[in-house]
Amino acid sequence: MDEQEKFMRLALKEAEKARAVDEVPVGAVIVRGGKVIARAHNLREHRKQASAHAEFLAIEKASKKLGTWCLDDCDLYVTLEPCLMCTGNIVLSRIRHLYYGTADPKGGAVESLIQISSISRLNHHPQVTTGILHEECASILTEFFREKRRKPKRGRSDFQ
Repeated sequence: MDEQEKFMRLALKEAEKARAVDEVPVGAVIVRGGKVIARAHNLREHRKQASAHAEFLAIEKASKKLGTWCLDDCDLYVTLEPCLMCTGNIVLSRIRHLYYGTADPKGGAVESLIQISSISRLNHHPQVTTGILHEECASILTEFFREKRRKPKRGRSDFQ
C-alpha cells in the first residue's frame, strides 16, 4: 500500500466514525512530514454548526497543534471533494496538497461545480490529487444515503 492509500484509509476510518453517529460519512486527516497531526469527521448535526465539516475541523485541530494558521507544509486527505466553505478554508490555510477520494457533483468546489484553480486572483492554490480509493470513498456515502432513504424522515427537532 502506498502512502496516499494509507492516509486515505485513515480518512475512511474517520468517515466510519461519522456514520456510526448518524453524520454524513466524510473523514479527513492532515499529514505533515509523513505523520498524521490531525483527524476529524463530520459533526454538523451533533454540534448544530454548519461549519462542522471534517476538513474544517481537521484544519482547526492542525492549526491549534502547530500554533499557526499557515499549514503550507501540510497535506489534507479527505474522502469527499470539499465544498465551497471547506475549499476556501483550504486555500486560506495554505494547505500544500489536497487529496480526495470521490467527487461531489452537487457541492464540490475543487473541480466539480467550481474549479478553484481557475481563480487566478487567489494567492494560493493547493496541488490536487483525486480518485484515491475512489470506490471505497464513494460506497460509504452511497450506502449511508441509501439507508437514509429507507428510514422515515425525521424533523430537525429530532436531532435535539
